[in-house]
Amino acid sequence: MGVVSSRFDIPVSELTVAALRRGDLRAQETIYRAFERPVFDLASRMAGCSHLAADITQDTFIRAFAKVKTFRGESPFWGWLRQIAVRETLQVLRKRKRWTTLIPEAHEADSVAPDQDDTLLEQALTLLPDTARAVVWLYHVEGYTHPEIAEMMGKTPSFSKSQLSRAHAKLRGILNPDVLPRPSAPPSLPETEPCLKPLSAS
Repeated sequence: MGVVSSRFDIPVSELTVAALRRGDLRAQETIYRAFERPVFDLASRMAGCSHLAADITQDTFIRAFAKVKTFRGESPFWGWLRQIAVRETLQVLRKRKRWTTLIPEAHEADSVAPDQDDTLLEQALTLLPDTARAVVWLYHVEGYTHPEIAEMMGKTPSFSKSQLSRAHAKLRGILNPDVLPRPSAPPSLPETEPCLKPLSAS
């Protein structure tokens, strides 16, 4: 699995950012329409739940519009917004109390994940623990480095590397045809049954 261009990579003009800082509703609508799908997809893949992703998407834009005056323009707007989406998703995962404990440092992580059919791989990712799935998505799809992932998770780079290495190993096992039969159609996240809702932090 190689690193691909982020779907967040959408240009935003300085005029639009300036309008956002003034609280312009049209500018907010423009940003929402442009980034709603990338934010939702990131949250959905990291959290493994479309119901949670919808809430995370809403919270991401609320926080972004409230904090837009802190955006200095030193990096692309899409990168700033993506970081907010990642942090909002990680916060939800922590509240679900399924955050894994620190894993002892592993050997250097594998350079690539197994080269498998995209449909099987997407299905397999939903079977990973929350933390491992988040690391895989952030590293391979969004292009974050291990130090960057570690900073967002409040962990160490070795934690991110070990999570990725263990996720690769687990994916190899899941993608074994004897373990996971090839589906006839691309899987979709369930919409009829609500997934585990966030729990209040204790």
